[in-house]
Amino acid sequence: MLVQFLAATGVLAVLTMVPGPDMAVVTKRAITSGWKDGLRTVGGITAGLLVWGTLTVVGLAAVLAASATAYTVVKLAGAVYLAVLGIQALMQSRRRGSATPAAGATGASAPSGNPWRTGLLSNVLNPKIAVFYTGLLPTLAPSGLSPHLGMTLLVLVHAALTLVWLGSYVLVLARARAFFEQPAVRRAMDRVTGVVLIGFGIKVATSQP
Repeated sequence: MLVQFLAATGVLAVLTMVPGPDMAVVTKRAITSGWKDGLRTVGGITAGLLVWGTLTVVGLAAVLAASATAYTVVKLAGAVYLAVLGIQALMQSRRRGSATPAAGATGASAPSGNPWRTGLLSNVLNPKIAVFYTGLLPTLAPSGLSPHLGMTLLVLVHAALTLVWLGSYVLVLARARAFFEQPAVRRAMDRVTGVVLIGFGIKVATSQP
């Protein structure tokens, strides 16, 4: 059972480190408003995983994964949300480019909205998590535990790995804060993250269960 658990943890670790919408959202928030808001965003994302995990254990996520209509509704809502975040980032880069800040000012402006809620919504509105949990977790759960207990344990492990990985990523960005606060760099990062978020929105909108 221990070997199965360690193997499952390794799979979850690899999947956690693959860049996706969550990392793009965290990057945007951490760079534009600082590491504290970045960590709050990570907290929201982790809470989103726990929401999906709870739904998976009680069986509701399987209904979503099996229902084409429900899946489409959630994925379109998620796609629109990611696209809106991307458009906001692009608009922010234009404002930075056209602004004429006073001497010593960086031209930075913090994004609107609660960072924890931003992270939560970006994760909850990603139906791929439901497919991932209902399709993969049962195959990874240790055979020596009941299915519900095994999946619950893996959900908690995945949430912990996400918290550590994205939290560490935010702190790395914070160490390079002086670089990212340069107006030209901020504009470039806004544009890159904006395009990436819109790209992920399109990917989510065109994804299949």
